[in-house]
Amino acid sequence: MTKNSTKTENPLNNIRIVLINTQFPGNIGAVARAMKNMGLSRLYLVNPGCQLDKEAFIRATSATNILENVIIADTLSEVISDCHLVVGTSTRDRGMSLPLLTARESGEQIASEAIDAQVAVVFGQESCGMQGEDLQQCNFHGYIPANPDYSSLNLGAAVQTFCYEIFQASEAKRTQPKDYVYQYPETKDMEYFYEHLEKVLMDVNFIIPKHPGQMMQRLRRLFNRARPDEKELNILRGILSAIEKKSGSTS
Repeated sequence: MTKNSTKTENPLNNIRIVLINTQFPGNIGAVARAMKNMGLSRLYLVNPGCQLDKEAFIRATSATNILENVIIADTLSEVISDCHLVVGTSTRDRGMSLPLLTARESGEQIASEAIDAQVAVVFGQESCGMQGEDLQQCNFHGYIPANPDYSSLNLGAAVQTFCYEIFQASEAKRTQPKDYVYQYPETKDMEYFYEHLEKVLMDVNFIIPKHPGQMMQRLRRLFNRARPDEKELNILRGILSAIEKKSGSTS
């Protein structure tokens, strides 16, 4: 997969819709149609459980071009490695302690950051939604406020709702003065930081390799919530390097 430029006249081109382990081709077609209705065009499939067959193209109607240009990957990390913002969607509280955003708030956040950066909105499998290990890779937990007695939407409807909010917020941004946007690191740079952090914590025996527990999982949640920008991340990496130098370990 190649990195996409963030410099574009249309911020919607910086937004990708990601479906994980989708089981029914008709749902993928419905998602493509929902995307095109709202001006989005970049669809990614992670480890799909079905083929893009005739049903998918029928359900897509006039959005078949999105299916023809779909990108398929094995893992979520591969898809979001160059993204600066990742919003994972779920109706359930997975205990990840990520900042919560409604679909409307998600749309506003995404529209703001897509002006200068790559953004991903991630949806899980139809039957079980996003899993904890996937949400761990996200910055925010997006959800659709709905009837608490029956809050589960089908995949096409969920994607349509988020795409609508993104489109509306993006249209509003066109007529507003540009706000300052923090330069957040790409997801892959955060992964390098987590690897560096884990190594240093093991070197100083803060994490015991034979009994690591959930320390790194909790630290991931902490930094994903905090969202350090690029300068702050460089400071954190510098601190880790200084600790390594002082303790005599090497990176």
